[in-house]
Amino acid sequence: MSISAVSASIAISPPLRSAQPARAATPSDSAASTTNLSQEALAMIDQLKQRDTEVRQHEQAHLAAAGGLATSGPTYTYQRGPNGVSYAVGGEVNIDTSPGATPEETIQRARTIAAAALAPAEPSGQDRAVAAEAQQMEMQARAELAQQQTQRAYGNNAPSQPTLDLYA
Repeated sequence: MSISAVSASIAISPPLRSAQPARAATPSDSAASTTNLSQEALAMIDQLKQRDTEVRQHEQAHLAAAGGLATSGPTYTYQRGPNGVSYAVGGEVNIDTSPGATPEETIQRARTIAAAALAPAEPSGQDRAVAAEAQQMEMQARAELAQQQTQRAYGNNAPSQPTLDLYA
């Protein structure tokens, strides 16, 4: 197979603002630390909360569809809000993209990889790229399977490539 990576990350990218690693939000943090904030800060907190929910749902969709090919649970990139609480603004789930032992197994793995990559309601560009690689992997495995079937059917007399006899 031509996919060189053993695993691929399917992820949602963070927004344009810089994200900083930090601790995850806790319910008691948000209530106590929003009492003295401006309307702009409260609006930003609402946006961060919404983004956090979107990111977590996105990564959970990848994880649920990846099945046994997921090599990790979701990992997140956090951004600290004006209330001091950290919100997930990006994330990823790593999946094993190695081929199977047989073309049939590779086809099944490729389908699972593509399904996992495209599972979220709004797949990212990276998600679509992983799905495209999985589709290429499936096509190569199908070609290999067809070649094996031809060799089994014809033995050593199998044509190496289809030919067209224009003079027949």
